[in-house]
Amino acid sequence: MPKQSGKLKHLGLFDLTGRVAVITGGAGLLGQKHAEAIASAGGHVALVDQNEAGVRTASDRIAKHYGVEAVGLRCDITHPQGVETMVKRVKDRFRRIDILINNAAMTAKEGSSHQEDYFAPFEEYSLALWEKALAVNLTGMFLCTQAVGKVMVRQKKGVIVNIASTAGVVAPHHEIYQGVKSPYSGKPFNTPISYSTTKAAVINFTRYLATYWAKKNIRVNALSPGGVYDNHDPAFVKNYSSLVPMGRMADRDEYKGAILFLVSDASSYMTGTNLIVDGGLTCW
Repeated sequence: MPKQSGKLKHLGLFDLTGRVAVITGGAGLLGQKHAEAIASAGGHVALVDQNEAGVRTASDRIAKHYGVEAVGLRCDITHPQGVETMVKRVKDRFRRIDILINNAAMTAKEGSSHQEDYFAPFEEYSLALWEKALAVNLTGMFLCTQAVGKVMVRQKKGVIVNIASTAGVVAPHHEIYQGVKSPYSGKPFNTPISYSTTKAAVINFTRYLATYWAKKNIRVNALSPGGVYDNHDPAFVKNYSSLVPMGRMADRDEYKGAILFLVSDASSYMTGTNLIVDGGLTCW
């Protein structure tokens, strides 16, 4: 096994040594960062994504750097059989699943590369795209949580973190998108109705399961990140940052601490909560 060069020392309540985490959307920007946070605390990770090459590259990098076991699995989380097969593969390899991070979502990057109308105004938003967002952002989360939850119920222990968004807590400030373009497509940019609506649903999905599984020793929380800088249009960065008390977008590494807190024993008396980490955006 490679040397644990990236593992944190003196972890205490944050120690995840030997625990196994499944992370959906594992090839994405934040999915990889969530995996790094867990691996840095000694946890093993199964990264799940439709992007097979991307998720395998990410898992190989994490295993090499952190000295943990890491596997990349291709899975379409909207297909029940595919999810069941994925969970079985993880269970067969690791013999347990301690953590599930429901991170996968149909994002601007995916939408702009596969759906030309992802950023369409509400009046012109297609039913097909709306239904695809529901399938990925909600049905996929439902299927993964149900399949992994069965494992956790049998284990009598588990932790689930659902990635929501500040766009599910408050309405987007539509005016900040005027005159700016997507960093992925170069086309007009916004937060679409499908994203905001599904992320709001994620928060109550979390509350429901937190109360449902509380007696089973399964904790369920949500994390609502604010905007993360990813080569955005400078005009958008300026507009967005003007709404944030801290005056900037998040760095891609700044959610690692929140993830490590939520999945570790440091948050052992916390369930049903939506942890907002947004530089103060939703304080106004």
